This record gives sequence, C-alpha cells and structure tokens, in this order.
Amino acid sequence: FIMKSEQPHQVDFQQNAKEWMSGKIDQPEVDQEVIAQDRVLGVAKAQIHENYLISQTKSGLVIVDQHAAHERLVYEKLKLDWKEKRTESQTLLIPEIVELNEIDKDLVLGFSDEMKYLGFDLESFGEGAICIRSIPAILTNEKVVDLIRDVLDELIEHGTKEILDKVVDSVISKVACYGSIRSGRRLSSAEMNSLLRDMEDNPLSAQCNHGRPTFIELRLDEIEKLFGRR
Repeated sequence: FIMKSEQPHQVDFQQNAKEWMSGKIDQPEVDQEVIAQDRVLGVAKAQIHENYLISQTKSGLVIVDQHAAHERLVYEKLKLDWKEKRTESQTLLIPEIVELNEIDKDLVLGFSDEMKYLGFDLESFGEGAICIRSIPAILTNEKVVDLIRDVLDELIEHGTKEILDKVVDSVISKVACYGSIRSGRRLSSAEMNSLLRDMEDNPLSAQCNHGRPTFIELRLDEIEKLFGRR
C-alpha cells in the first residue's frame, strides 16, 4: 500500500478548532477603527488564550499581555494616589480579623497612617489581632484575605520607618497585582481598546512591575518574512 505523506504544516483544524480559535469580539465603527490604527498600539482585533490581546497597527500587529499591562497601570496610579493622599477605599461589610503575635501586630499598626493613605483601615482588635475595616476600592472582596496576608508579610519583612519608601512600594505592588485584570478574564472590544489607550498615555507601561515586557510588536515586513513573502 502507499502511505500518505503529511505536509510539513498540515493541521487538522476541525479537530483543534477549540485550541487555536480566538474569541469573537465586537468590532468598533469603521471610522473609529481607522483612527485607532493611527495610534501606536493600534485597534484591538482579538483576545487569545484569555490573556493576550491582538491589535492591528498601520505597520503590523501588537500582542499585549493584559494582566501585566493593567498591573503596571494600576501600580502607577496607586503610587500617585498615595503621594497625593487621595486613594479611594471601600468599607468591608464584615471586617477581616487577622491574628498576629504581639511584635508583628505592633509593627503593622505602626504603619497604620501609611496604610490608610493606601486605602486600608487597620486597628487593634484585642490581644494578638488586628481588624481591617476597609481596603482599596480597586480591589474585590474575593481575594481580600490573601491580599491582606501578603501585605502584612511585606510589612513584617521590611517594616522599619527608615525604609518606608520600600515598604510602601512593596505594598502598592501587591495591591496592583490583586487589583488588575486577571489572566482568564474575557474582555469586550471597548475594554481592550481602553486598555491600549491607557497604555499609550503612560510612558512606563511598556514594562510590568517585575521588569517584563507588557507587549511585543511584529512589523508587517517581519510577518511577511515568516511566510516567505520577502
């Protein structure tokens, strides 16, 4: 018998459709799309693997890590809000009680003023415990306990007034991570394009808080080389 040889890049698209197809997004009006393509990060075209945005520019395409990009934007906003003492907070319907040893409790409460400017309202709750009555408004209650534990760990690890800036920066970084768009969240076309515009308005948005890129760009000539057209 004669064996059928597979083509080098032959793919069973029907079988693998769920793995490679991106979710459908609502497209903007034609005029808006033309205008957006003039922008550095272009116009959103798709979201793949529920974390990466694909946008089209005049010179190629851009791939954005939605979590990393939004985390950096939130981080910069929180830093500015803290400096200007204007961070919005939300009161918890049921305050969170966190048990600590007396040394750690006193250390954490020593930062109560700084934490208040970040949106946290902390107070003593009897022996060996603190009560959290409010958290930054950007957060959801879903992960509040995990966040509070992480924040307290940062305060305990770095907690001296001499390195206040480092402490505050570490806490802001934690809040930004918990308060940003998570991987796995599906975004609408409007949300994607809003994220792109916010990134363009922030000169520091090209890198996340950890120094990794938030987006990569592929020029059209580079794409054409990949397909042997150049």
